[in-house]
Amino acid sequence: MEFSTPLIPGRLVRRWNRFLSEVELEDGSGIVRAHCPNPGSMMGLKEAGLRVWLEPNDDPKKKLKYGWRLVEFGNGHWSGIDTAVPNRVVKEALLARAIAPLAAYDEVNPEVKYGTNSRVDFRLAGPGLPDAYVEVKNVHLRRDGDWAEFPDSVTARGAKHLGELIEVAATGGRAVMLYLIQRTDCARLKMAGDLDPVYSDAFEAAAEAGVDMLAYGTRIDTSGVLLGERMPVFRADGREFK
Repeated sequence: MEFSTPLIPGRLVRRWNRFLSEVELEDGSGIVRAHCPNPGSMMGLKEAGLRVWLEPNDDPKKKLKYGWRLVEFGNGHWSGIDTAVPNRVVKEALLARAIAPLAAYDEVNPEVKYGTNSRVDFRLAGPGLPDAYVEVKNVHLRRDGDWAEFPDSVTARGAKHLGELIEVAATGGRAVMLYLIQRTDCARLKMAGDLDPVYSDAFEAAAEAGVDMLAYGTRIDTSGVLLGERMPVFRADGREFK
């Protein structure tokens, strides 16, 4: 997934709320307001002074002329903050058959109704294969070493999705939870049970019920966000999900 417009750098002044931030541009032109496309807690990604990258736009329908896209850390690593990006990255990868465990599927259908008043991110179909229902989650929390963690705040919706995937698995479909890690400084994934124990318990129940747990990293720079390498997923007792 490539950005449509070249990004410009700045320093984060503050994140006003879930959808609004202020950034001081590095070219000296002053402070601008930028759309923050992330309703989560953004733990560790919203501190004043962080170097961030904005995507400008000239769309007359948009009130804000900048969108916050990336955080650049001082050690050469990056994080994407746009929660809409993972679905775009995964869709491109599915169409290119770049996700090995799902590469046999040749039909990719986004936003298909299933469960209770829900839409699955992707339903995949292929000759002689059970339909695969794939939910995608954005991950960008890192607190310890090279561990990525999910979620960064309570997500009742996320737990609901796990319950619906359990139902898919129980009726003979293939159920897949795919965590896309929008950070370049992580190498493995675990659940943040202290931040949302209900979701952590739902994850364990889904793992026991046969839901596939996949995690992939990303390659990030100012040109875009691409699918990276597959990463191991660990359960609460320290076992790697297989």
